[in-house]
Amino acid sequence: MRQQLTDLDAAAVRENRERIEAEMMRACRRAGRDPGGVELLAAIKYVAVEGLEALAGAGVSLVGENRAQDLVAKHDRYGERFTWDFIGHLQSNKVRQVLPRVRLIHSLDSLSVVREIQQRAEIPSNVLLQVNIGEEASKYGIIPGEVNRFLEEADRFSMVNFTGLMTMPPLVADPEKSRPAFAALREMAEKLTREWQGRYRFTQLSMGTSNDYTVAVEEGATIIRVGSILYN
Repeated sequence: MRQQLTDLDAAAVRENRERIEAEMMRACRRAGRDPGGVELLAAIKYVAVEGLEALAGAGVSLVGENRAQDLVAKHDRYGERFTWDFIGHLQSNKVRQVLPRVRLIHSLDSLSVVREIQQRAEIPSNVLLQVNIGEEASKYGIIPGEVNRFLEEADRFSMVNFTGLMTMPPLVADPEKSRPAFAALREMAEKLTREWQGRYRFTQLSMGTSNDYTVAVEEGATIIRVGSILYN
C-alpha cells in the first residue's frame, strides 16, 4: 500500500493546481469549449487527514475519495472546507456512509447499490454510471453493450438520478491513445441523452486523470480526477 501523504506544502500544491488549470484552459480553447464547464477534482485516496489542510490552503475546492471509511474520517474533520465526491468502487453496505456526505457518486455500476440508494436517500441522489469502456476484466463498470439494459432496470428506482458517465480507459503511456475511449464515452452520453430524453440528461463526463487529462478535456470531460501531479 502506498504511504499516505501527511506533510504537503500548500504553496507547492497551489502552484501545481494553477498549472493544471492553465493546461485545462488551453485544452478548452483547442476544443472550442468554455473553461467554466470543466471541474478539477483532487483525488485524495493517498492524502492523509492531516494533509487536507494544505489542499484547503492551496485553493482546492473539490475532492474525491475512493474508500468509504476514509471518506467518513476526512469529511468529519473537513466537511465544510470542500465539496465531496465519491470516486471509488462502491459496495451496497457502504452506501449509508457515503450518501449523506457527497455531492456526486462517480462509480455506480450495480443494481444492489441502486436498491440501497433507493432505500436510504431522502432526496434523489445524483450519480454517474461507470462504464468499462475497454471491456477489461480487471476493471469495474458496465460494458457498453449492457448500458441500456442496466438503465432500464435502474429506471424503476426514483431516488437514483443519472447525470452522466464515468470511465477509466485502458492504461497506456501515450495519452493520445486514450482519445478513442474518451470520444466513445462522449458519444455514448450524447446518444443516451437522446434516448432517455425527459428522464435523464447525461451531461457530466468524469474522465481523465493525471496522465491524460488534457486529452479528456478536448474530448468533452466535465470533471477530471487528478492526484499525483497535484501533490508532487
